[in-house]
Amino acid sequence: MAKIRKFEDIESWKRARKLANEVYKVTATGSFARDFGLRDQIRRAAVSILSNIAEGFERGGDKEFLQMLSVAKGSCGETRAQLYVALDQAYISPAEFQALLDSTTKVSQLVSGLMRYLRQSELRGNKYR
Repeated sequence: MAKIRKFEDIESWKRARKLANEVYKVTATGSFARDFGLRDQIRRAAVSILSNIAEGFERGGDKEFLQMLSVAKGSCGETRAQLYVALDQAYISPAEFQALLDSTTKVSQLVSGLMRYLRQSELRGNKYR
């Protein structure tokens, strides 16, 4: 694994950023834009993914980072669940749904992989050096 010096180097953060942008695009038009509750909730969930990855990294401790990664992974699940609601309400097409579902699943897998790596690694956060 390449050395990560800042949270912007983390692949799951990069993918989560793209996902948040995709969510903002699909929620900005049509009926989705007028469903303020769902629109705002799915946006918050998507933004929560990259925000928690960044916050956990910046805290400087491996246990705190793992906890924040766990929260980010939970936000992936929340985003996926809301995508089903959006599909069921015909706010997004089946193709948009599948693309967003695939993106969210990939981010979740990347976060899981990073969590697994941190648990097995001898590396410790900056706070403990």
